[in-house]
Amino acid sequence: MSEQLPPGVEVISTLSGSAFEIPAGAEARTARITLAPGDPGAPPHRHPGPVFGYVIAGEVLFELEGQAPRVLKAGEALYEPGGDVIHLQGSNNLEDAETSFVVTLFSEPGAPILTMVSAEELAEREHLRVR
Repeated sequence: MSEQLPPGVEVISTLSGSAFEIPAGAEARTARITLAPGDPGAPPHRHPGPVFGYVIAGEVLFELEGQAPRVLKAGEALYEPGGDVIHLQGSNNLEDAETSFVVTLFSEPGAPILTMVSAEELAEREHLRVR
């Protein structure tokens, strides 16, 4: 059964198969990330709560702890649970074009958007990385 939407409204991406848990009392913050060609993105880090995103242009090499790295292309959505899961990479997979994506983070009001992970902790959790 197809959903009836008003003119001008189009579903462009759907995330399924994930258990989304948004903390009670959370605030939502939306950010646009633009990566120059070949930009490695932020070093390994954590987010305080779940993150939903959408790739606007280009390609993101996306890797979360416990998941194999994958390339997300323009028009694809992403999800990460936040909390203890380490976001290992979110780099521009293209050497000749910018990549941009928008994310919405749900967290306790005022929590930092991301917290860097130390090299020591990465080494201790290496067994959780999927190659």
